[in-house]
Amino acid sequence: MGIIGSLQFYLFLALALAAFAVEVWALAHCLRQPAQAFAYAGKRTKNFWLLVLVVNVALGFVALPPFGPLSGSFLSIILVIPAAIYLTDVKPAVSGYGRGRRGGGG
Repeated sequence: MGIIGSLQFYLFLALALAAFAVEVWALAHCLRQPAQAFAYAGKRTKNFWLLVLVVNVALGFVALPPFGPLSGSFLSIILVIPAAIYLTDVKPAVSGYGRGRRGGGG
């Protein structure tokens, strides 16, 4: 593998790792939110998002280069789409649930 091939491999590896980190971040946020927050925000249920994000993280892990059976494909980059949808649309809506109810006053 020449220098161009090595650069391409490391660039793709960096993109796949960044995409995987975003997927894990979305799953971690979803796990911490109460189920009522999703209904309150008018979004799909917590169980729906957990299923989508767990499958997303599992496939993202399998697609990481260089050892995954799906490595070398753009699957690891494409898999960031559901996590990005969660982080940009659902996370802001459910994050505000319960604010103003803490501290005994308000």
